[in-house]
This record gives sequence, structure tokens and C-alpha cells, in this order.
Amino acid sequence: MDNDEFRHWSRRAADWGVDYRANLRDRPVRPQLNPGAIFRSVEEAPPETAEPMERIFADFEAKILPGMTHWQHPRFFAYFPANAAPVSVVAEYLVSAMAAQCMLWQTSPAATELETRVVDWMRQALGLPEGFSGVIQDSASSATLAAVLTMRERALDWQGNKKGLAGQAKLRVYSSDQVHTSIDRAIWVAGIGEENLVRIPVAGRYRAMDTAALEAAIVADREAGLLPAGIIACVGGTSTGGTDDIAAVAAVAKRHGLYLHVDAAWAGSAMICPEYRHFWTGIEGADSIVFNPHKWLGAQFDCSIQFIRSPDDLVRTLAIKPDYLKTRGHDGIINYSEWSVPLGRRFRALKLWFLLRAHGLEGLRAMIRNHVTWSEGLAARLGREADFEIVTTPMLSLFSFRHRGAENADPDEHNLRLVDAINSDGRIYLTQTRVEGRVAVRFQAGQFEATAADVDDAFDVIVEVARSL
Repeated sequence: MDNDEFRHWSRRAADWGVDYRANLRDRPVRPQLNPGAIFRSVEEAPPETAEPMERIFADFEAKILPGMTHWQHPRFFAYFPANAAPVSVVAEYLVSAMAAQCMLWQTSPAATELETRVVDWMRQALGLPEGFSGVIQDSASSATLAAVLTMRERALDWQGNKKGLAGQAKLRVYSSDQVHTSIDRAIWVAGIGEENLVRIPVAGRYRAMDTAALEAAIVADREAGLLPAGIIACVGGTSTGGTDDIAAVAAVAKRHGLYLHVDAAWAGSAMICPEYRHFWTGIEGADSIVFNPHKWLGAQFDCSIQFIRSPDDLVRTLAIKPDYLKTRGHDGIINYSEWSVPLGRRFRALKLWFLLRAHGLEGLRAMIRNHVTWSEGLAARLGREADFEIVTTPMLSLFSFRHRGAENADPDEHNLRLVDAINSDGRIYLTQTRVEGRVAVRFQAGQFEATAADVDDAFDVIVEVARSL
């Protein structure tokens, strides 16, 4: 591809992207096809000779697009959002064109220094105190793994990486059952083992960890010769928005000298609104915090910020400094590859810089406040319908509900059928969860370009499909 072709196809792709976003409401949110259809449509063997871009682009539209779930669809109410505000997309064009590998300061000084600045912008925006540094990770999974590795090393007096876990005291980590499964994976990868992730009972509207039970578990483990390493709390858990009493958990962590990591991957974005910060009162007591601007805030995936109270501990855990990665003649620089598990790093800060400048905090606050208001309104409307039950009341913009089917119908099976029927209908997209062992249907408003009318449409679709089963 020469420069003229590069220019032509870059413009063509940009125009396609604008048209795609403009017409999303006309598409079903989720593809309506059977497994294997896309796989069978793609040639079995790679091409031996070059093919024209016209044919490649035509195949993209004909073969790939029909198999895509449209995460930027205004009526995407499943999982959590993976927003990509248009200005963030533009920034990603530039990042892709430059294609820099930003592992060290010297491999792109602007990438490192902009990351330092915009992460501090976000610290201020969330109301976090000075003293927290941060790094942009790819996802909350990586940030949580980094935190678990750090709590492991700190508990083992920094000997885990050197000596391995064999012969060491058995480590224990504490959380509720409301945390994301990325915590389980971090425990596996860190070598701590699933049996040593201690699940603390939850109670109350927000399914918060019982801190008395937490403290009792820590004391009992120490008396049994086990080694408590850390606590993982959550604000806005994936299932129903489970939220721990961070101040109370932080007090327990401090009394016992344990590392505290707070997973606020989704709900953290809402903390740019001062009125929602009560959900993480006491957050200043955390050792690390993760939130994903690529979920609710509008920064294109991947963009997850990990705030850290002691970056030296993180670097001590993760940094390896072979001679070929050293920067000669410069002291005090930051190499963010030493703050994360992967060595390679994308220029993630640029899209966040574009986003914050193009929308301003007030513009982003307005979006989040709208989503919360619309979700609360939908929950209230469904709650007034005799055949619907609100299972968990809104935590920010997330709630869950059930539909009451026929008297002889299995409630779980009925509500699973309801989710499948709604998603097959195509107008909206929802997912299910379990609350106290029973199936419930999740709803969350969070798509960047959703409107009040889209949430009203969700009410109509849910009621219509439920009553047609």
C-alpha cells in the first residue's frame, strides 16, 4: 500500500466508522446467527498472493459485520458498557498511525509524560487525595493481578519472586463473593490458589462484606499458622453492584497490616460526581484502586487506571531491568513497563487526554447522572407492574429484576427464557445473573450515546416480550 492508497483507505475507513455509528439504531444489538457461520464463511487457507483492498473491504462488510455484537449501540444494556466516545476513536486513529511501543520513557517520552499528567487529572477528578500515583493498565484484570502480586510479595518479605512459593507460609486473601472473576484468576496466576481466597459473608442492600466476619477470619487464619496477605474490596460489583463499606474494611486492613485493593472498575467512573462518592467513603485507606475509563467514561478499550499509594512496592514486585532497557544519563524518569506485567505498552493516555478536553468533566458528569436517573426511573416503572419484581434496587445505573411467569413455570427457567427472547428480538441487549441462588435479569444504563427514549424503549420491549412468552 503506497501513500496515496493509505490516504484513500484511511478516509474510507473513517467515513465508514461515522456512517456505522450514525445508523446503529437500525441494527439489532446482537448478531442473529448460529455458531460457526462466520468461521465457515472465511476461506480455509491463507491467500498466496495479494488481494485488492476493495475485495477485502467488501468481505469485511459482508462477512464480518453481520457477526458483530454492537457495543456502541444506544440500547446496549448488558454487562457493563465498553464506551468509545467519537473523540476517543479519533485519538486511536492517531495512536494506530504512529504505532509506538511505549514501554520506556525513551521509547516515547510524550507517551510516558502525558500518562503521568492525565492519570493525575483523573485522581483530581475522582476526589482522591494527593499521594496516589497511577498507571494506565490494559484492563482491571491486569491491575488486579499486579495488586495481588504486590500483596503476595509484601507478605512474604519480598521473597516470593526470588525463592518461589514452595516452603513459604500459606497465603490468604479475603474478599466477598461479589467481586469480579478476575480476582479468582489473579489468585490462580499469582500461585496463591483458589482454596486460599477466603469468601467473607455479605449483608445489606449493597451486599457488603461483614467486617466482623472478615476480622474473625484473619485472626483465625493467623492462629492456624496461615499468612494473611491482603483484602480485595469492591465498589459496584459486576453481578448486582455489590459495594463494600470501604472505610470499615480499610480499618480492618490497617489493624492487621494487610494490603487493601479496591476494585471499582465500573463504578469508579461515577466518582467524578461528588454526590456519588459516599459509595467509597474511606477510599484514602486503600493501597491500590482500579477503575476503567473504558467502561462508563468513554475512553475506547483498553484503558484501565490503577492508582497506587506506594509505587515503589509495585515496581519492586514487577520491575526487571536488563541492560538493554536502561536509559543512560537520566535519573528519576518513569518507565511504566515496570509498573505492569506486560513489557509492551500502547499509547493509551492520548485518547483519555482527547476525551477529557473535548467533553470536560461537566459533560461527562451530565452523562453519568442521566444514566443513573433513567435507570432508577425504569426500575420504578417495572416495579409498578404486577407481574414484575425488582430483585436488587439500583446501585447507580444497575439493577436486577424478575418476571413472574405462569404458576406452574420454573421461575429460573422462565427468566432465562425471557433473556434469550429479549436478545433474539434484537431491539435491546440484556444479561442475567444469580441473586441468592436465583436467576435475575440485569439492566444497566451506560452507553455513551443512549437517550431517555432508548431506556423507555427498553421498558416497552421487556414488558412486551415477557408477556408474550
